[in-house]
Amino acid sequence: MQTLSDGLTPPAITKLVKAISLPIVGLCIFLMLWQVAANNIVTSLGNFPGPSEVVQQFSNLVDEHKEERAKVEQKYERQRIRNEKKLAKNPDANVKWREYKSRITFFDQIATSLGTVMAGFIVASLIAIPIGIVIGLSANAYAAINPIIQTLKPVSPLAWLPLVTMVVSALYVSDDPTVSKSFLVSMFTVSLCCLWPTMINTAVGVAGVPKDLNNVSQVLRLSWFTHVRKIVIPAAIPMIFTGLRLSIGIAWMVLIAAEMLAQNPGLGKFVWDEFQNGSSNSLGRIMVAILVIGFIGFLLDRAMLTIQKWVNWDKSAVVR
Repeated sequence: MQTLSDGLTPPAITKLVKAISLPIVGLCIFLMLWQVAANNIVTSLGNFPGPSEVVQQFSNLVDEHKEERAKVEQKYERQRIRNEKKLAKNPDANVKWREYKSRITFFDQIATSLGTVMAGFIVASLIAIPIGIVIGLSANAYAAINPIIQTLKPVSPLAWLPLVTMVVSALYVSDDPTVSKSFLVSMFTVSLCCLWPTMINTAVGVAGVPKDLNNVSQVLRLSWFTHVRKIVIPAAIPMIFTGLRLSIGIAWMVLIAAEMLAQNPGLGKFVWDEFQNGSSNSLGRIMVAILVIGFIGFLLDRAMLTIQKWVNWDKSAVVR
């Protein structure tokens, strides 16, 4: 039976040390340069926040979130006790249960942004992948749609946002809406801006299916849907996921910009509110938000990479 020590050969140890030490060295250099720059940049609100200030502000945001949750729990507990006393006096009493909403915290904004970006990304993927497959299989369809793609692809989210806001306001009219208009505006703006990389890469991947595989499909006389399901999609998965990874990154960037401009709930609104607040802690809180936005973007990309490795039929393929 192979043990752990059996695999720790000198080359393996060297590789492991490099894999651990190099990122740490890079991070230390980055933090040192950041601190030096922060000490030499003075704004109207004080010094630019360094790493220690950002850590302090992150801790403050965590404490604020815990305090808000504790307040809500206390209110529910007082309501429960009050209702129990009322029922003890009169079992037929009509007790009411009120919903309490806490002040929106930094972590609530993170949850809102994540929900919005995933909804927009899923909608965009459901549109982009089928269209990408169709135009990848048909040169005529590609020639017909490609000018539209190339025209709409470079449009900024800031240009889409007013139009999406007006359309949603005109079409989504309800006295008891299931979801808020701000959510729909952000979601559709994200979808419009992030579907193009997936569509283009899917088309390229489908068009690049090896001729041998297409010949096999013709010999077996597979139907169109079977050909797509058994031959085209598995062969095009690497390019499809390349597009999906580009799209999720664009979706995350677009969402933050849209939330800032439209003042829709989310991390973008948090950054803008802190900028408008102008307190001595604002710069540190904005820096916390920036780092969290970047870290979440990294995690989203890693998640897509993990899914790609899972669905890829060629497990020996190098995916990075």
